[in-house]
Amino acid sequence: MNPIIVVYCQRLAVIALLLTLSGCYYMQAARGQMEISRKQEPIADVIASAQATPELVAQLAVVTEARQFSIDELGLPDNDSYRSYADLERDYVVWNIVAVPELSLQAKTWCYPIVGCVSYRGYFSQEKAQNKADDLRRDGFDVAFGGVAAYSTLGRFDDPVLNTMTHWGEADLVAVMFHELAHQVLYIKDDTEFNESFATAVEEFGMQRWLAARQEADELSAWRESRELRAEFSQLVAAARDDLDVIYSGDVAADEMRREKQERLRVFADSAKTLFANANKNAPQWLEDQLNNARLVSTTLYHGRLPEFRQLLKECDGDLPCFYSAASRLADST
Repeated sequence: MNPIIVVYCQRLAVIALLLTLSGCYYMQAARGQMEISRKQEPIADVIASAQATPELVAQLAVVTEARQFSIDELGLPDNDSYRSYADLERDYVVWNIVAVPELSLQAKTWCYPIVGCVSYRGYFSQEKAQNKADDLRRDGFDVAFGGVAAYSTLGRFDDPVLNTMTHWGEADLVAVMFHELAHQVLYIKDDTEFNESFATAVEEFGMQRWLAARQEADELSAWRESRELRAEFSQLVAAARDDLDVIYSGDVAADEMRREKQERLRVFADSAKTLFANANKNAPQWLEDQLNNARLVSTTLYHGRLPEFRQLLKECDGDLPCFYSAASRLADST
């Protein structure tokens, strides 16, 4: 059978499985994945197309180079992920929701076939995501809600580069590709923080090697400054979370907890805005009008265990096969 037909049939089989599951959520997920699959084109064909803009051609050429680098230098999977491009004709591929109780830092989880339980819920429709976020707020949850430009099926399908990702600079585009490919190396069911922190560690190390190999000294310096800023911001988040944990476990009335919560969030926001101002960077808008438990938790998901993985990389002297084995052992012991 034609290999293209085989791949398409495999996709339809997984989509058919989703359609058999109860609930409208899986219906919209299946339709969203079908749209991505339908719109994929090989990157080589897009580059050769007369309709492609020079900017897109340049970006996809970098993606092609970085994809081979990810195999040769980072030990990431040699498959058809990020060998194609899909224009979804919108700014985001999905809209994600994180929900956390008002006086807790324990995120609500949702469980799915294949990936297990995760601390977020994604929708291909902004309207449906907004409706779900509103429902959760009415139920008393703090909610973080926003569009997401990147999307991964953990290698179940051949994930394409999306038009939603091409609004970034080249470094950010390559970094996200390294991050998403890392999930295909190691993914632990029911542990979002482990998975995202691991992938972020691979992304960081991969970008350092990528930019150094290309002898892009200015870009490497800017990337390192960005990483240092992110690390300092993560420390502020961790300190705020530690203090809120103490507040929420205290033996005081709910109204007093709410007052202490708001005061600690205010202190955190002021410190974070000062940090970004000193670095001549724009602070996240949510520090102004959307700061709550869910925002803190969603930020920690990507960096909560990052120091642990950085230490593993250091102990392996930057040898990625060693690091992947050590991370796998860590997952088994978690």
